[in-house]
Amino acid sequence: MATETDLIILDGCTFFYSDENGDVDAQHAEGFFYQDVRHLSNWRVLLDGHELEPLTSRRVDYYSARIVGTPPKQGEGASPVSICRDRFVTEGVHEDVMLENLSDDPHDVKLELSYGSDFADVMEAQDKSNGDGRSWVETTARSATLWHDRDGYRRGTVLTFNRQGRVLKRRATFHVHLRPRDTWQLCVDITPIVNGHRRPPLLRCNAFHGHARKMPISLDEWLEEAPDLITGNEALQRTYRQSVLDLAALRIRPDDVKIKWAMPGGGLPWFMTVFGRDSIIAAYEAVHIHSELARATLEALAELQSTEWDSWRDAEPGKIPHELRRGTLAATGRIPHTPYYGSHDSTLLWLILLDEYERWSGDTSFVRSMEKHARAALQWLEGPADLDGDGYVEYRKRSDSDRALDNHCWKDSARSILFADGRQAEPPIAVCEHQGYAYDARLRTARLLRKVWDDEAEAERLEQAAAELKRRFNKDFWSTSRRHYVLALDGEKNQVDSMTSNVGQLLWSGIADERRAAATVRRLLRDDMFSGWGVRSMSSEDGGYNPLEYHTGTVWPHDTAIVAEGMRRYGFRDQAAKLCQALLDAAEAFASQLPEVFAGFRRDGSGVPVEYPDALKPQAWAAGAPLLALRTLLGVDVVDGRLRSRPAESSTLGKLRLSGIAVRGKRVDSP
Repeated sequence: MATETDLIILDGCTFFYSDENGDVDAQHAEGFFYQDVRHLSNWRVLLDGHELEPLTSRRVDYYSARIVGTPPKQGEGASPVSICRDRFVTEGVHEDVMLENLSDDPHDVKLELSYGSDFADVMEAQDKSNGDGRSWVETTARSATLWHDRDGYRRGTVLTFNRQGRVLKRRATFHVHLRPRDTWQLCVDITPIVNGHRRPPLLRCNAFHGHARKMPISLDEWLEEAPDLITGNEALQRTYRQSVLDLAALRIRPDDVKIKWAMPGGGLPWFMTVFGRDSIIAAYEAVHIHSELARATLEALAELQSTEWDSWRDAEPGKIPHELRRGTLAATGRIPHTPYYGSHDSTLLWLILLDEYERWSGDTSFVRSMEKHARAALQWLEGPADLDGDGYVEYRKRSDSDRALDNHCWKDSARSILFADGRQAEPPIAVCEHQGYAYDARLRTARLLRKVWDDEAEAERLEQAAAELKRRFNKDFWSTSRRHYVLALDGEKNQVDSMTSNVGQLLWSGIADERRAAATVRRLLRDDMFSGWGVRSMSSEDGGYNPLEYHTGTVWPHDTAIVAEGMRRYGFRDQAAKLCQALLDAAEAFASQLPEVFAGFRRDGSGVPVEYPDALKPQAWAAGAPLLALRTLLGVDVVDGRLRSRPAESSTLGKLRLSGIAVRGKRVDSP
């Protein structure tokens, strides 16, 4: 788990995770990672044999950092020599090591850099293990190349120094004479090698606030093109800016091989790769801020859409992927993530996002290019997605990989689908929110069929199918004894009767019966579900509840934001505002940056939400949650090609406005 003093900088699928003095120790899961492989597991700077004592250690940009330190004190006086380390992470890494003599006397010092790599796959590093294979090192006077080969798959890391020193297999040593008030600088390029191709750093010395090529727009342009938030609430302003920055940082740098679009990855540190569900929801949350994230996500996932049956990868024709990995385990066939298709909602959410993107962007030419992918997704929805032909979407894992998922919903941990008494449901499982997604996907696709693809007959058929699904769903998924929608139907069509946040997502999709909406909103805001910081993933009154269990009692920011948006959809704007306010309060308490998930303990007078161990931060759909909350508070939608706003009236955040929202090629302001 990263701590507050750890230093993590990233650039899409590349990240550098170190302690606060800039050093790496793989025993703590640290390292330099590129495309799902750790290319450095040891990286330390020593001066006269001593580690640095950091004076300053901080990110400058999401991809850059500065560390300033000194050796430990010797005697009474301050150290006469300081060290500054500037680090820039793009595809490779550039690090400048600068020594400065702070005294009027000359000094001779020994600078030592130690290095090494276990070339662990990111999944192995997450488990604090490393794999097998053969490693070796090649050296020259100014470089060391670390190599690793596993089952014929080879990776390398080249360390290149701009000065000549004594370069050995595990360390490079430089003897430096510093004149009075003198400075000395060493430049190091850290270049990963994948499939024989070198990926050198794109930014070098003094590149703070720079723009590396291959990303469609620079960070400055990204910030400039985002709408301006007009508010007197400084905490909200900080949260808004942090969310926009985090989504910029999480964009995957296109590589012209498998990922050609700057879509958002999952989250730091272990999920910096293409995701289906996570990336789609993050793009949906931010569509009114940066709609190009949605286009990049839609296009990338369409490129990876399955065209075949493959049980090892849980792939079926028309299915949108869950996760793509490019590390050693994937390359050597040890995991099915090439890509892996073990989510039963990515395909439905892809259709939902396609419609939402067209509404905001007006990009009908792109939507026309996606028609074949949308029709393939529909064929999957009305075919393989329904395992027993009963009209409901249900899943069962087919892969025998130990890395495959048992649950193919957003609550994808092994023990997430529980009855109210704590028993685990057996597959095949039809979770409630999947039925809602299927309902919404049909209606949205019908709109595109009518508006863009000129297929009135198919549009009418989908609308009729959606209406029938809604009718049946409200009969089969409602518990008359417990007076709420149930989590799922199990393999025997028994109601999995626990009360969960999944129920709130039924409001977002629109499948909930309008006559039950008020009761559903009240149920979600009861003390057993609403913690004061957000909606718990499971009721505190049910048998499986644990406020520190991943999916059975914690609060997920994206989930709460979606539930709030669902309340707004049904006209409960004040109740939606209550959830949004709680979520934004949590963001302020987490220093303006929401984690992936936090504990479900009740909010009290301390005003301190409880961290969840190993929560990702930044994480894409958590970063997008405040942006969706703002949309909910402002009540903004695009209707008939124009921006409509119906804001909540009870928000305590004061006057809010977004200026410069991109709507179908024009910039407009919310009222």
